[in-house]
Amino acid sequence: MFKSVFAKYVTVLMAIITCGFALLLFIVTSIVGNYSAESKGRLMENAAEVTQISVEGLITDLSREDFSAWVTSDTGEERLAQLLSTVTQQDESLSIAVADADGKILLSYEQTDDEGFYFASGVLPEQMLRAITDRSTFSDTVTSESSQKEYMIYAVDLQNAQGELCGIVAVAMSDAHWGATMADLTKTVISSALLVLLASMIAAYFITERTIAPLREMSTAARNFAAGNFDSRVIVRGKDEVAQLAEAFNQMAESLENLETMRNSFIANVSHDLRTPMTTIAGFIDGIRDGVIPPEERDHYLEVVSIEVRRLSRLVASLLDLSRIEAGDRKFTMKPFDICEMARLILISFEQKIEEKHLEVAFECDEDRMPVLADRDAIYQVFYNICHNAVKFSRNGGSLRICLIGTKDKKIRVSVYNDGDGIPKEDQPLVFERFYKSDKSRGLDRSGVGLGLFISKTIITAHGEKIWVSSEPGKNCEFFFTLQRASHNLLHTAEDK
Repeated sequence: MFKSVFAKYVTVLMAIITCGFALLLFIVTSIVGNYSAESKGRLMENAAEVTQISVEGLITDLSREDFSAWVTSDTGEERLAQLLSTVTQQDESLSIAVADADGKILLSYEQTDDEGFYFASGVLPEQMLRAITDRSTFSDTVTSESSQKEYMIYAVDLQNAQGELCGIVAVAMSDAHWGATMADLTKTVISSALLVLLASMIAAYFITERTIAPLREMSTAARNFAAGNFDSRVIVRGKDEVAQLAEAFNQMAESLENLETMRNSFIANVSHDLRTPMTTIAGFIDGIRDGVIPPEERDHYLEVVSIEVRRLSRLVASLLDLSRIEAGDRKFTMKPFDICEMARLILISFEQKIEEKHLEVAFECDEDRMPVLADRDAIYQVFYNICHNAVKFSRNGGSLRICLIGTKDKKIRVSVYNDGDGIPKEDQPLVFERFYKSDKSRGLDRSGVGLGLFISKTIITAHGEKIWVSSEPGKNCEFFFTLQRASHNLLHTAEDK
């Protein structure tokens, strides 16, 4: 039940709201209860005090025996009725009784139907009489035998001018009014709590449903990815954190789809690049062994076999290099060396190919010697690969330019430019991805497997530097990368060693 996000969210929300209303109910009932007790106490005291003062004013000159006769007379009963009704009007739950000194009730105004209550018996209880005899005010809480309601009782003595005890006034107040108030209050709080719980549950349902729906879609899309379906996407709703997560998920899905496409392309390319030279090698060797190729042509075909073997060797070396990079086994040793000297050596190594394509070469270097701090072999691999691509994809009679420029942030920016078909705009963000090959027709790039630029980017990134490309499709292409500049003193120290 509690495994889903919705169930957890609703359960916690309902628990918080329930605890909040329970605490609110406790606080309200405590406040109302205290106020009720205080109000009843004050009211009872005031009622008793008013009754005592009123009656005492009438019995000042009466003796104990005359008090009973006066109370039961028509005049006394009428006068007391007026006074006591005024008091009982303060609260409908009040009941007042007037008794003689022996506790016999002479006159009563009761607001209750309880037959077993004090005033219905006609005699005040003994504990009340003892308290009054001792000249003290009596107060107690009693329960009606018939209705089980609680009543607060107050009793005071009545004395004449000579200080003689003439009678007793007892006042009772039922708790029924406050009990009904508390019951109504409790019902109100509980009803409000249920309504708030219902409204909260409905709101929580729609809120969590909106939150969980994209997550559910992402879960479905992830399962589709696991099944090999990479075209699944999540619908983005709104601009909140969940929407941002959905956008990131779609970007990841697109990257996975591109990666899968390039992986399939890579497998196809590698399969082709492995099969083609192996077929060529096997065919020429079988021709030599079977005598199909005459002896005078064997050297030519053995040279072709040698070229194909070297091509296979480069392919295997690139795959091994890729596996080492992805496993994190390739380590870089940072030492100062002259990048200008490296650029000259690389240009010399391409001299034959440059002449074959009649390229116009330009070499620009800010200084004769420009030391950098990097791994020499790794940077040579990057530089050589970029120059190799520039020469290979240059048009006949085009331009090839290598520039090394110092920047203000103590970097050296290396750029390799060539005239050629360039890179389509839609392919430019992908040139540094693994398995990418710009020449999908395999017309020009028959020797590459789409790993050179990915390896180059990995090496430059490991140095903490940047590599990027700028190209005008159909006109030219230029690759850039930066290196950390080193001091000439460090270069001299390294060369001395």
